Amino acid sequence: MKISQKLIHSIIQRIATGPDLSKNIDFEEAKAGMLSILRGEINEVQIAIFLIALRMKRETREESEGILAAILCESDQQQVIVDNLVDLGDPYSGYSRSIPISSFLPPLLAELGLPTVIHGLDSVSPKYGLTHRHINEALGLNINNSTKQAKVRLEDSSIGWSYIDQENYCQGLHNLVPLRNKIIKRSVINTVETLIGPMRGKKTHSILGYVHKPYPPIYAHLVTASGMDTSLLVRGVEGGVIPSLRQKGLMISYQGSVEQDKVDIDPKLLGIYQDIRAISFPSGLNVYSDIKALADYTVKLGKSALSGEKGLFYDGLVLAASLILWHTRKASSLIEAACITRAVLDSGKVLSRL
Repeated sequence: MKISQKLIHSIIQRIATGPDLSKNIDFEEAKAGMLSILRGEINEVQIAIFLIALRMKRETREESEGILAAILCESDQQQVIVDNLVDLGDPYSGYSRSIPISSFLPPLLAELGLPTVIHGLDSVSPKYGLTHRHINEALGLNINNSTKQAKVRLEDSSIGWSYIDQENYCQGLHNLVPLRNKIIKRSVINTVETLIGPMRGKKTHSILGYVHKPYPPIYAHLVTASGMDTSLLVRGVEGGVIPSLRQKGLMISYQGSVEQDKVDIDPKLLGIYQDIRAISFPSGLNVYSDIKALADYTVKLGKSALSGEKGLFYDGLVLAASLILWHTRKASSLIEAACITRAVLDSGKVLSRL
């Protein structure tokens, strides 16, 4: 029996023994097991049991860190020659109920002096939602940038942003998408894949959304383990990085894994007065049959907002960009950040950058 088979056999015996008897594995075992999976040495049945059993017993921080370390080992990572790089880590399974305003944050942040990378894939469980890949495709942009091509775009001051697909920075992980779709439910991969950070600046800032209250310190720890410098955790719509436009939302800023600030931000303080929290999908359109129509609709709204047209999309960009400017210390206050962002949007320059 191969070493990888012996290892996964031993791991499964321990983690899949029921709610009371399952045992945790250590960092090195989690890393070695995941490396074997990414290198195609483990069969689908064993991979599925591995992922489901970890989820059922609840992954420890050490296990998640080991799995992330394995993915980092198998990922193509590029060092970008910029002082500050923003890494937008929206959920890879996309949006199933609302328009992903965050697809248009990268060119806006680039115009604000923050080169930005956004990453994802076409479709994956549990949502099979509208993704950043769909929207970049609808924009007519290259969705198959290599990490080297993304590096060139990020270092070009007239562009300063890029989308990069999981298939082009970690093929072994992307190969698991069909199996993940069969598993249906979330696994540890959904937790860690937004933290890979295929592009790194002199200082890299991870911007992440979350839903459940226990997640921020877990994410901050994993961001540090991944080698990024800071993280901003935003309680966003559908687990993304855009907060509710109607009510207060919590954001937590970390330097490394140390909490720096915790702010319950009220959109009204930034001059945002909306009665709804997000832009819902148009009536009659859904992610199961109308992905292209939804992507085209998002592009239409996004281009209008980048042209300075006021509304929900515009306000979503102002709110999210202000948080990021404040977190990265490009502005001394959220109110100042909102003023700077509105001025840039109203200038129309972001549209040409797009």
